[in-house]
Amino acid sequence: MAFGKGRANKRSSSTSYASTITMVVFVALCVIGVWMLSSNSIISPQITQANTRTVISETERADVSASSNGNDEPEPTRQESDEHPTFEDNPGKLPDDAIKSEYEQQKSAKEKSEKTRSKVGDEGQRETQQENEKIPEEKEKDNAKDNKTMQESDEGQVKQVVKEFEKEQKEQRDEDSGSQSGNNKGTQEQEQEQGQGKELQDVEQGKKDQDSNAEVTYTDKTKEEQPMEVEQGGTSENSKNEENGQQQQQQQQQDDQNSGKEENMENNTTNEENEKEQKSTNDENGQQDEHNTTEDESGSKEEQNTTKEENVEQQEEQKDEKRQESSEASGFGSGIPKESTESQKTWKSQATESKDEKQRQTTESNTIESIMVGKAWELCNETAGYDYIPCLDNEAAIKKLTSRRHFEHRERHCPEDPPTCLVSLPEGYKESIKWPESRDKIWYHNVPHTKLAEVKGHQNWVKVTGEFLTFPGGGTQFIHGALHYIDFLQQALKNIAWGKRTRVVLDVGCGVASFGGFLFERDVIAMSLAPKDEHEAQVQFALERKIPAISAVMGSKRLPFPSRVFDLIHCARCRVPWHNEGGMLLLELNRMLRPGGYFVWSATPVYQKLEEDVQIWKEMSALTKSMCWELVTINKDKLNGIGAAIYQKPATNECYEKRRRNRPPMCKSNDDANAAWYVPLQACMHKVPTNVVERGSKWPVNWPRRLQTPPYWLNSSQMGIYGKPAPRDFTTDYEHWKHVVSKVYMNEIGISWSNVRNVMDMRAVYGGFAAALRDLQVWVMNVVNINSPDTLPIIYERGLFGIYHDWCESFSTYPRSYDLLHADHLFSKLRPRCNLVPVLAEVDRIVRPGGKLIVRDEANVIREIENMLKSLHWNVHLTFSKHQEGILSAQKGFWRPDTSP
Repeated sequence: MAFGKGRANKRSSSTSYASTITMVVFVALCVIGVWMLSSNSIISPQITQANTRTVISETERADVSASSNGNDEPEPTRQESDEHPTFEDNPGKLPDDAIKSEYEQQKSAKEKSEKTRSKVGDEGQRETQQENEKIPEEKEKDNAKDNKTMQESDEGQVKQVVKEFEKEQKEQRDEDSGSQSGNNKGTQEQEQEQGQGKELQDVEQGKKDQDSNAEVTYTDKTKEEQPMEVEQGGTSENSKNEENGQQQQQQQQQDDQNSGKEENMENNTTNEENEKEQKSTNDENGQQDEHNTTEDESGSKEEQNTTKEENVEQQEEQKDEKRQESSEASGFGSGIPKESTESQKTWKSQATESKDEKQRQTTESNTIESIMVGKAWELCNETAGYDYIPCLDNEAAIKKLTSRRHFEHRERHCPEDPPTCLVSLPEGYKESIKWPESRDKIWYHNVPHTKLAEVKGHQNWVKVTGEFLTFPGGGTQFIHGALHYIDFLQQALKNIAWGKRTRVVLDVGCGVASFGGFLFERDVIAMSLAPKDEHEAQVQFALERKIPAISAVMGSKRLPFPSRVFDLIHCARCRVPWHNEGGMLLLELNRMLRPGGYFVWSATPVYQKLEEDVQIWKEMSALTKSMCWELVTINKDKLNGIGAAIYQKPATNECYEKRRRNRPPMCKSNDDANAAWYVPLQACMHKVPTNVVERGSKWPVNWPRRLQTPPYWLNSSQMGIYGKPAPRDFTTDYEHWKHVVSKVYMNEIGISWSNVRNVMDMRAVYGGFAAALRDLQVWVMNVVNINSPDTLPIIYERGLFGIYHDWCESFSTYPRSYDLLHADHLFSKLRPRCNLVPVLAEVDRIVRPGGKLIVRDEANVIREIENMLKSLHWNVHLTFSKHQEGILSAQKGFWRPDTSP
């Protein structure tokens, strides 16, 4: 045959050579015509379930429409797994071929080519691949016009769907806009795998699309636009790209074997066509042909693409503007985004990230792997049983104490290795009673302790009533009810002004916290405090009643609160020897009390005349006078037969400067009054701030206005936590959390807020999350981590409360204390410092069965937390990731590890 002869004698006869060229060109034109009729550059997203829909960002649609053309290789959907990231668009009315994979289109073209001329079928397929790398101008114009029309029609719908999340993470998107570019290239092997069949223009246009290739998946499980189970993190995307690249490389190797005998002819044909081309692709194909003549047939395809990618970087530097204009005009591009040489210096490669991650996981592999198969979790074998508090029940450390004089044995002594065991449930435990009914009664089996009822029942602390423990609302100083006592104090001193001037209270020696429980009716929040002592479970009773409380003691160390934050401190028969050792414990109250704040002391020395009481009163009077505290009033409550003395801390330094004796002494100027984490007590006083822009120099504005008003001592010259001027940072944070709570937390994450009362923000900043919950019947314990910026004074200034803590240690609370824990970027910050497994065990300890956890963090951290929660048999309601950020919502069940042998 002439064609066969031409191939065999291509270098010996010019006539045969010309004939061969003519035949090849004819076949190529036929194949192109068939391909153009059967293909389309817009790919419809594959819908895998009737109730699931996938949307992409508005910017991605614009980029896809600007980059697609008839010569692009069709980009498969997410489900089809190709080397490209998913760029989806409105499906419209498309032919079946429009959603075929690259391999399917090549196969189809090959079959049609064989029907036209069976003898040269293999040549036609290779020509099709070469021609697909060229740009027919007519097809470009038609596709650009069609894509523009489709983009305009879809723009409004996409904008509506992604509006809320785009608003919340606008700044995050800007920060992460180059993340896909930095991850997709990886190592040189990944470049070769992903480089198969790419155009130079694909690379250039892909750089425009790099910040818009994230997808969001919503399901109708909880709501029409509920975001669910999208693993969008850069790591997962690149893992898929790597796998798909390997599959495509295998396919290319098969193609090379079938067409290896025709390589030289194809290269010559390519050179002939390049001479006719008017575009800049002429340089690339020429270099590709030159490279192919120096390599053997088995490796030629990979080397072509490697050389091509090298040309990409050179062409970008030399002809960027020219090619961009050509690409935009023609609508060509939209391939996999490529990183530039500079971006390689700035961003980590996937290989580096994977290596770092593998090294990190190696240190925890044994624990994590055993947890994933459910073998690591076991019940704690401690004397405290179901009331176990690791840092307060460390018997080994307590036995080593040399003194208990200052209640050191009631203070925190955390285990050197944080426990990873789980606390058991009391037999017969039930889901806790809702607020406000819980203030008056709780299930007996939830806190099965009766000693306090036996000892304090006559004072109306607590009583056993059938299957309930009931709380009449009394106390040692208010047998006839806490609410009457609260009103008695208001009448004794009008300036207390519950719920206006006085908002945040510390109740020392709280008992079962009835005082704090009834202060809610006066719009006041109280931090109730009592040790874990012989009055068993008094703080646990308070928390089960849904009243704020912590287990702590006034001993040898400062309490974990800032200075000058409490509006009022209360002690009703709290059994604290205020007058001993130079008044060291009362001086600790002085540190925490706001200048101008009140100390209410309701105790027998105030109103009884027994010799001991008289002596205590005398010493107490001398001490308070030397501290410049003013005794404002002493009043007696006839109904309860008690009395209360109310003192006020000075708001200036005038009294301190006029004292004849410097006792108690003033603290040194370099003593930090806010330092409170394991800091020993000192018998000294700190001066009152005098600068008008210094915290403590003025009283906050009245509640509730103080909730949303930036503190007066935040000035615009001070930079806030998020980089804005501090007052604006404060306001922005508040608006952010109001938006998140109202638009996401209230409706979108499957939480019934009517069952939520005790809430903890495990990593509070300005207290914006707690402020956004103000209209709900909840209280929030704001935890400021010790290695985070010290914003806890701001939280108190706005009428909220909180505590310092290190989450590498156990929290000072009983098991099953909280209904909901909120962790905003907590775990990613903890991971460099401590193992997350004990932290999750602690979360499981303090959350009630039926309680919830909300986590907002990096996408890879979300996946890690999700796996551990599932191993704990928590019900994970929601996981959602976008732009390397994720959110998780989960609920604890009643599961405990099997103790049977």
